[in-house]
Amino acid sequence: MLRKMLHILSLTTILSAAASPALADEGMWTFDNFPAAKVKAAYGVTIDQAWLDHVRGAAVRLSTGCSASVVSARGLVLTNNHCVAGCAQDLSSTEHDYYTHGYLAGAAADEKKCAGMQAEILTAITDVTPQVTGAGRSLGGDALIKARTAVTSNIEKENCQDTRLYRCQVVNLYHGGQYKLYKYRKYSDVRLIFSPGVQTAFFGGDPDNFNFPRYDLDSAFVRLYENGAPVTTPNHLRWNSSAPTAGEPVFVAGNPGGTDRQLTMSQLETQRDQTLPVTALLASELRGRLLRFSEESAENRRIAQDELFGLENSYKVYFGRLFALDDAPFMAGKRAQEAALRAKVAGMRGKLPAGFGNPWAAIDAAQQQQRALYLPYRFVERGASGSELYAYAKTIVRAAAEREKPSAQRLPGYSDSRLPLLEKELLDPVPVYAALEQQLLEFWLSKAREYLTADHADTKLLLGRDSPEQLSARLARSKLGDPALRRALWEGGMAAVRASNDPMIQYMLRIDPEARRLLTAWNEKVDGPVTAASEAIAKARFAAYGASTYPDATFTLRLSYGRIAGWNERGAAVPPFTYVGGLYDRATGQDPFELDSRWVSARGKLNPNIVFDISTTNDIIGGNSGSPLINARGEVIGAVFDGNIHSLGGDYGYDPVLNRAVSVSAAAVSEALRKVYGANALVDELEAG
Repeated sequence: MLRKMLHILSLTTILSAAASPALADEGMWTFDNFPAAKVKAAYGVTIDQAWLDHVRGAAVRLSTGCSASVVSARGLVLTNNHCVAGCAQDLSSTEHDYYTHGYLAGAAADEKKCAGMQAEILTAITDVTPQVTGAGRSLGGDALIKARTAVTSNIEKENCQDTRLYRCQVVNLYHGGQYKLYKYRKYSDVRLIFSPGVQTAFFGGDPDNFNFPRYDLDSAFVRLYENGAPVTTPNHLRWNSSAPTAGEPVFVAGNPGGTDRQLTMSQLETQRDQTLPVTALLASELRGRLLRFSEESAENRRIAQDELFGLENSYKVYFGRLFALDDAPFMAGKRAQEAALRAKVAGMRGKLPAGFGNPWAAIDAAQQQQRALYLPYRFVERGASGSELYAYAKTIVRAAAEREKPSAQRLPGYSDSRLPLLEKELLDPVPVYAALEQQLLEFWLSKAREYLTADHADTKLLLGRDSPEQLSARLARSKLGDPALRRALWEGGMAAVRASNDPMIQYMLRIDPEARRLLTAWNEKVDGPVTAASEAIAKARFAAYGASTYPDATFTLRLSYGRIAGWNERGAAVPPFTYVGGLYDRATGQDPFELDSRWVSARGKLNPNIVFDISTTNDIIGGNSGSPLINARGEVIGAVFDGNIHSLGGDYGYDPVLNRAVSVSAAAVSEALRKVYGANALVDELEAG
C-alpha cells in the first residue's frame, strides 16, 4: 500500500488544489469562512451560524498538540489515547504501567492531573491584518521579524489582560494573506479519567499504523477543572452511540497542525532535497538506538515506550511525505499549479500593490540561504530533540534573559501572553529518567559531529574536548528533573541562572550566544525574506481567486466536511466500517496483535456487530488527532485518530478518491466502557445529554 503514495494525487487534482476553489470534501476551513452553501449543495445539510457557534464552543485544543471536544455538562472531554499517552506515562511507575494497560478513575478523587497539559476553547476571531502587515512595512530580514513579533505581542497583551483565564494568539493565515487574533478560554487543570492503554488503543502497532481496516479503541477522556472542581460546560456536544450509516455526511472540528499546500516549488524542493531526508534519516537511526536501549531491560522499555511511539509515528509521516515529493507526476502538477497562478498575476499587474516585484525569486534566493544555514541551525539552535533536561535548560536560560526586556522586544514565545503556558510546562512535575536522557543527548551530539564534521566551529562549541559519550553522561546528571530547582531558577532570574552549578544550565549558558546568532541569521536570510514574499504571493492569490480557498493548517480550529466512505485499493473495495467481531479474528496472541486480557474475558458479552472504526472522506492532517467526528445534527459519533496511508501526502494536497480519515466510533467506545472496563458511571454521564 505504501507504494501507492507515489500517485497520491492525479494531475487534475493537483492543478485544482489550493490555487483555485477547493474540490469536493477538500479543505480545512476556518470557522469564519466555512463554505456552508457548498455543503448544502453537496449533502443537503444546513450549517448555520448557530451550528457553527455551538461546535466551536465545544471544540478543544490541547497543548499536547492534539484536538478534543467537550461531551458532558461537567467538563468531560473526549480525545485520543495517544493524546494522553504522555500523561499516562508520567503517572506510571515500575509497579503501575498505565501507558500500556490504561487507567480508569473509579471516583472523583482518582482523577489524576496531567502535568503540563492545558485545554483551550476558541471564543472569538478578530481580523488584525492591517495592524500586523503595517508593522515593519519598509523593513526586511531580522528587522521585519522583530517588528512583527513586537506588534503581535502588543495585540495579544491588550486583548488578553487576564492571562489566568484567557490566552490570545495572533495567527498567520494564507502565509501572510491574513492575520487573525484567536482568543481562547483556557483551562490549566486537566485530569485523566480514562485511557484504555496503548495495547488496545494502538492494537496492530506500527504495522497497522496509517492503514485500514483498523481495530483500535484510540479514545480517552479527561476532565476540565478550575479552582479544584470540575468545570460546568452547558455548551457541550451530545454523545450518539447509534450505528453510523455509510454515505452520511460528517464533520471534523479540530486543530490540524500544519500543511504546505501553498508553498512555492523551491520551498517544496528544499523539503525534498534537504530537510525531509535529514529528518527521516535521524529518526530512523534514533529509532534503532531506542529499540536497542529498550531491549536491555523491562524498565528501559517502559521509560522509552512513549518516546519510541512518537518517533515511529513521525518516521512514517516523513517517509510518506518524501514519497509524495519524489513522485515526478506529483511535482509536475505542483509546478503547473504555480505556473497557472503566476500567469494570472502577470495579467493583473495593474491590480497588484506597488513594489510587488518577483516574490517567487525572493523565496528562491532564501532557499539557497536556508540550505547553507540549515545544519548549524538545526543542531545548535533547535538542539536535542526529545530531551527534557535540554528543553528545561533552554527555557530557563532564554526566559531569564528575555524577561529582562519589555514584552514587545522579546523573542517569539517569550512575550507576556505566552509565558503562562511556558511556565506551566516548565514547572509541572514529571518524571525525568537519566538513562533515557543520556541516550537522547548522546545521539544529538554524535549526529552534530557527524553532519557538521569534527572541525566545524559549532561542533567544537558543542563538544569542547569531550566525546559525545562523555559529555552526554555528564549532562544527564543534571538536577533539572527536580521541579523545585526549576522553580528556583525561574523565579531567581538571570542572577540565579548564572550562579547555578548545574551542568546543563552551565552548558546552555555556553552555547546560547551562538544559538541566538544562528537564530538571527536565520531570520535575516530565511524567515524575513520568506515572510515578505509570501505575503505578496498571498495578496496575488486573493486577487486571483478571492476567499474561495482555505488557508494552510496552523494548529488552529478548522472544520472539514465529508461523508462516511471507503475506497478502492488495487481494484478491491475497502468498506468504511470494521466491527467488534473482526478484532478477535485479527488477534494472533503475539505482539502487536495480542489482546488485552480484559478483552479476551469480555468476548462473550460484546456485540460483534458494533461498528468499531470508521473511514471518512474528511480532509485531516496531524494535529486533528482527537477531533470529534460529528454528524449533521452536531452530535459526536466518533473521534478521529488516524488517516489511511494515502493521507500521508495530505501535507501537500488532497485526493478525494484515496485520502481517508479514520475514527473510532462512539458506539465502540460505549460498548467497551460498559462491558470491558465496567465504567458504567462514565457512560451514564456521556448519555445524560
